[in-house]
Amino acid sequence: METTTLIGFAGAALGGYFAIMNPIANTPIFLSLTTGYDEATKKAVARKSILFAFAIIAIVSFAWKFISDLFGITLPALRITGGIVIFIIGYHMLLGSGSKVHTPSDEDIEESRGARLSVAISPLGIPLLAGPGTIATAIGFAAGLELIHIIISLLAFGVICGITYLCFLSSEKIVGHLGQSGINVITRLMGLILATIGTDMILMGFGTYFHT
Repeated sequence: METTTLIGFAGAALGGYFAIMNPIANTPIFLSLTTGYDEATKKAVARKSILFAFAIIAIVSFAWKFISDLFGITLPALRITGGIVIFIIGYHMLLGSGSKVHTPSDEDIEESRGARLSVAISPLGIPLLAGPGTIATAIGFAAGLELIHIIISLLAFGVICGITYLCFLSSEKIVGHLGQSGINVITRLMGLILATIGTDMILMGFGTYFHT
């Protein structure tokens, strides 16, 4: 397998995960959920949420072949459906509004305030970090490809998880420097990238369908 092809795949995975995770835009949510926490607790929440999200994506990436065979899900249908989900999330981000399938609701946030470390699982782990959009992206990178692609995809996701962790730890500084307007601009740019990735997955799905 050509090295340049794998490098291109790694770049696409990094870009896709960065756009769907959107660490900078998610930082204010982390900050609001951990208001009043001491630094040690904030670090524990950030670390637990990242590890939980990575575990979910790793399980989905490696188990998807079994799941698709069990339910008879075809590769074209998967790519088209996943592309639609990612496109919708990107479209909402492009308009400056969060998608309901990828953003914790006000009820989720309020319910989680009473339990400090539990916010790492919900709403931070799911749906903020490892929501439907992230899962669809991971499946799109893993489906129909070789083991090396799954490993590269998870390595790329791990890099973005590391960036997200650093953003969470520096949440107060990031929000203070960028402000809401700066975060909105970044969110719209990430939305454009996501919508493009979703469109590409849909086209790939139809191409695979008509080819087979």
